[in-house]
Amino acid sequence: MKHLLLVPVLLPLICGALLMTTSRSPINLVRAVSACSVFLLLLCAGYLLSQASNGHIQVYALGNWSAPFGIVLLLDRLSALMLAVTAVLAVCVTWYAVRGDDQRGAYFHALLQFQLAGINGAFLTGDLFNLFVFFEILLIASYALLLHGLGAARIRSALHYVILNLIGSGLFLVAAGLFYGIAGTLNMVDLARFIASAEGDQLFLLEAAGALLMLVFGLKAAFLPLHFWLPRAYASATAPVAALFAIMTKVGLYAILRFSTLVFGEGAGEASGLGTSVLWVLALATIALSILGAFAANSLTSLLAYLVLVSVGTLLAGIAIGSEATISAALYYLVHSTWVIAGLFLLADIIARQRGNLASNFKVGPSLLNPHLLGACFFLAAISVAGLPPFSGFFGKVLLLQAVTGEAAWQLWPVVLVSGLVGVIGLSRAGSILFWRQHTTPSDAQPMDKVAFAAAAVLLLSSPLLVIFAQPVITYTEATATQLLNVSSYLNAMQLQEAL
Repeated sequence: MKHLLLVPVLLPLICGALLMTTSRSPINLVRAVSACSVFLLLLCAGYLLSQASNGHIQVYALGNWSAPFGIVLLLDRLSALMLAVTAVLAVCVTWYAVRGDDQRGAYFHALLQFQLAGINGAFLTGDLFNLFVFFEILLIASYALLLHGLGAARIRSALHYVILNLIGSGLFLVAAGLFYGIAGTLNMVDLARFIASAEGDQLFLLEAAGALLMLVFGLKAAFLPLHFWLPRAYASATAPVAALFAIMTKVGLYAILRFSTLVFGEGAGEASGLGTSVLWVLALATIALSILGAFAANSLTSLLAYLVLVSVGTLLAGIAIGSEATISAALYYLVHSTWVIAGLFLLADIIARQRGNLASNFKVGPSLLNPHLLGACFFLAAISVAGLPPFSGFFGKVLLLQAVTGEAAWQLWPVVLVSGLVGVIGLSRAGSILFWRQHTTPSDAQPMDKVAFAAAAVLLLSSPLLVIFAQPVITYTEATATQLLNVSSYLNAMQLQEAL
């Protein structure tokens, strides 16, 4: 069963390649193949999550080549959690897209599969160069997905997105070259071994390479000041693409968490905690400025894009502190923010379809065909994403604030609480314009697709479910944080694989 580690990467790769050859096939056949793929991914992710929950770290060396030459996949509690979050999101995005959005452009399902292959590979790889490879796979697919449906706004945002990420890819290669030139390996566990004993000029260059990598990961995560590409890109994307992109910033945050705990963790000697003080300041600045952007947004999709940035800053704060309690709280909040904001992107599209040409713009417009149902869903989702009780957003923020002590608490509490208040005001303004300040029903309004609405509802229902099942979820995230900070367990797992 150890070969199951390959499935989250190979299955969408093979499915994507197959779908690229079926451009003239019936659309229902394409949808069926894509749906089967994401459903199998969900089953596989669930199984791997159950395997990782025992605390055993699985290392899979392709071709049985050991480090530093072999391609290594690594499954621990963190990677299993990220696979599960991605799989649930993929099922709901596909579910929504098959109701018609997938026909707004060519090869949507193939690109979706390639995107999932890149995301899953980034979560599973234990090798820096292959992290770069999987980053490129998911980025290339995201370039095309961002253009899905075309339109001038999408083309402009895609151009900025492509240029910035090409720069980031170049910097990634420079950093990887520095690591390999000095350490002779790109295996993350091997790098942790080497950095722990590095001195002098070697240590300085390794720290420079690490700082460069943090910059690249920051561009992917979109925290301040590397965030300016995200609001326009997410706001202009079609609903399924924007919902899928809710996991994209988490890939960058995952990479930061992985590197800051494994490669530059407590066992890294003088390099321990590289850049965490800078990340802390950037986290606070990202929360503060992003919530102002959300408050000033002129459309619901723009507001949601800025809320993605708020969640990035909140998660980065937990990662920057780096204690077991803050990492655990950040992981809980990661699950909440990914699913709820993705569900809100889908809900925003349903609302926009009933407003005619005004779409999701904050302008007084026609009354909705389903104002009570959509208004109730938006109200509950807004409470959750703003961090008000009794939903998971409030629970995640409370966990994080309780975990922060000392001077950091005096810095984080005001930023989080004030940003929550401003978020409530911004979301209240959005709700009042969209649901209260209305006139006659438009003749060109599209009736609500109940199946598509169900996909959005499933993601939004994750918020109360994360509260109902908070105990097992928090138990898992606490164990994940403990495992991440225990670098010796990764060294032992790699040594065991080499011995085999």
